[in-house]
Amino acid sequence: MKGVQELRQELVSYLRQKGLDAVPAWREEKRQRPDKAVAAVSLRGMECKGSGLQNYLGERFDREKGKWEELYGRTVELTFGLDVYASAAEEVQRGLDVLTAALDREGPGGLKVKELSVGETVYREETRGYLCPVQGRFEVWAVAVDREDGSFLDFEVKGENRE
Repeated sequence: MKGVQELRQELVSYLRQKGLDAVPAWREEKRQRPDKAVAAVSLRGMECKGSGLQNYLGERFDREKGKWEELYGRTVELTFGLDVYASAAEEVQRGLDVLTAALDREGPGGLKVKELSVGETVYREETRGYLCPVQGRFEVWAVAVDREDGSFLDFEVKGENRE
């Protein structure tokens, strides 16, 4: 099952692939003062919304079992913190350029950002570095399959890429 924490890790990996160092926020090891920009990725919010009639999405044919399955789901809006840190303001700006370009058209697992908000870059005396708060809202689907006995498989969070 792909859950919210797996999506957070996919977002970290995706940003790294696009050229921005990224780490899960609140990690246990001590933070270093980065010379280059680094994005700290955290889950800031989650809102589940119903979709359709009692969350019914329709049916799909399971080829392995040779029968139809009923699908249920709802949309889930995830808000991720993507705060950018660096020892120099210019590096924060470079990191923001990479971040916004990476999330402009696509995202990890087919996620597409609904909204990206970037705050003001500030110097933080306690860390002797710069921080720019960034927040991204993504919409995903939580999908479940109805079993023969009437129970559900766990909801699985899935991204959707609409072109």
